[in-house]
Amino acid sequence: MPEDAIVVEDDGPGIPSEHLSRVFDRFFTWRPGEDRGRHTGLGLSLALALARSMGGSIEASTRAEGGARFVLRLPR
Repeated sequence: MPEDAIVVEDDGPGIPSEHLSRVFDRFFTWRPGEDRGRHTGLGLSLALALARSMGGSIEASTRAEGGARFVLRLPR
């Protein structure tokens, strides 16, 4: 089935390898520094639920040059 992909990247610290398997879990949050504890951890969980509801997927990785990369794939 044909699909389209949307790639979102940032220049932040990336996602530590020990958190990659958990970033889409409900209520999971990891924020270094002063933002710690001030977020619900629902954003990526909702993104995953929406992607799946449309027959798609979303994956996270850390870019080699730093920062995070999210790839949303949806059926065309």
